[in-house]
Amino acid sequence: MDDNRKTQVFTGTGGEEQKTTFDILKAVYSALDEKGYNAIDQMVGYILSGDPSYITGHNNARNLIRHIERDDLVEELLRRYLGK
Repeated sequence: MDDNRKTQVFTGTGGEEQKTTFDILKAVYSALDEKGYNAIDQMVGYILSGDPSYITGHNNARNLIRHIERDDLVEELLRRYLGK
């Protein structure tokens, strides 16, 4: 076994920049708001239930939010809220 091999880093497909959890939350909020939903209520519904139907498919929001574990979403919200 060659211990000098370097680990390959996967950067995604299609040249898209990796989005942070916060970026995804903002994008999902924006998509919900654009469609006329109460974005906060819809996002809370998704976080509590895990049901992606709370999130609109507009601007690929449903697909984006499903790339993040719900506990990571809650962690990000708490960190931002508490300034940590």
